Amino acid sequence: MSKHMHKSSMFIEQSTGDYENGGIQKSLDDDGRPKRTGTWVTASAHIITAVIGSGVLSLAWAIAQLGWVAGPAVLVAFSCITYFTSTLLADCYRAPDPVHGKRNYTYMDVVRAYLGGRKVQLCGLAQYANLVGITIGYTITASISMVAVKRSNCFHKHGHQVKCQTSNYPFMAIFACIQLLLSQIPNFDKLAWLSIVAAVMSFAYSSIGLGLSIAKVAGRGHVRTTLTGVTVGVDDTIKSSPPENKSMKRATSVGVSTTTLFYVLCGLFGYAAFGNDAPGNFLTGFGFYEPFWLIDFANICIAIHLIGAYQVFAQPLFGFVEGWCSRNWSDNKFITGEHAVDIPFYGIYYVNFFRLVGRTAYVIVTAVIAMIFPFFNDFLGLIGAGSFWPLTVYFPIEMHIAQTKIPKYSFRWIWLKILSWVCLVVSLIAAAGSVQGLIQSLKTYKPFQTQG
Repeated sequence: MSKHMHKSSMFIEQSTGDYENGGIQKSLDDDGRPKRTGTWVTASAHIITAVIGSGVLSLAWAIAQLGWVAGPAVLVAFSCITYFTSTLLADCYRAPDPVHGKRNYTYMDVVRAYLGGRKVQLCGLAQYANLVGITIGYTITASISMVAVKRSNCFHKHGHQVKCQTSNYPFMAIFACIQLLLSQIPNFDKLAWLSIVAAVMSFAYSSIGLGLSIAKVAGRGHVRTTLTGVTVGVDDTIKSSPPENKSMKRATSVGVSTTTLFYVLCGLFGYAAFGNDAPGNFLTGFGFYEPFWLIDFANICIAIHLIGAYQVFAQPLFGFVEGWCSRNWSDNKFITGEHAVDIPFYGIYYVNFFRLVGRTAYVIVTAVIAMIFPFFNDFLGLIGAGSFWPLTVYFPIEMHIAQTKIPKYSFRWIWLKILSWVCLVVSLIAAAGSVQGLIQSLKTYKPFQTQG
């Protein structure tokens, strides 16, 4: 949810006389910023794009670790927790009143309005470390899907026993080049179309994975499954009418319920198809080899989805850095200046040199890190475990308590605190598992080895 509460603060400065023009005035919101056009539909697309990642194809493996009982129960339980805390966060967009209060443009602004102090810095650290980690992880994951297309064709042509090794690095470079272009889109509000395309892609490859799993269940004999698992050793783009909190609650309901449905279906049918031997990702890990053209299409959909999802997570980071710099160096023309460029078939595009250089550098750095540390997804699991509790649970609950002035030690106060502490314990356990996986990856890591 936190990832959707952002928007770039960079906008073209207008003189006082310009605002007296009725046409321009109509294009501005009540706070003087460009009029927001987002709805619950576009917000739902952003949520689905961010939440339904290629990780949905790994849920069969996750269910295999937990079994038929705990697996679905954990999925549903944490979906309900996420929905509940997201609705609390939606009410905090304005302060102190959720409908008529002052707007908070970013997650950190919300925390500053309700909690203040050092918690604002802790929120920023957790949030932006998570965003950086995810963009690096998506660079790796997208390249794996691109490689899977090439390997799928190789397996189809030469047989399943051939290794068909292919380097990920050229595909990481291709992904980075695409992001270099998309990152120059000035703000998150202009990316609604990209999120919608990405959401459609996520539905496509999730549906293909689900369909192939169902077909495999129907067409093969019994596979070993267990009840207990494997035995082991937000955003500031919503228009103000209807009230933003109502739109975000509706978007959250649609987004979370949709993603939960796909998570449960893909996880259960994938586990039923592969049993305790479920691969980490049954499309890129070649749980299926045929029909190869359908596997190719699904992996292409994954890559397209991650192209859009990268921007969903990168744009809030861009907005934070650019907004902070423009506030601190408002007289620096390199940072705040806009230069009009007439682009054929597009119209006027305003180039900001700071945005151009900064965003380009960020994309290049994330791509280089992805190339140097291809096991970064293990580290990403640690970042996710570390950021889940503060961003998804702790801050929304604490802000809700502050906003509604819930009496200390009242029944509602106690059960909200218990919920928060339980999620903290789960996050710590998940973090410990991620550390173990990271250690194993480091032991077997060989720099610049070919990924396949």
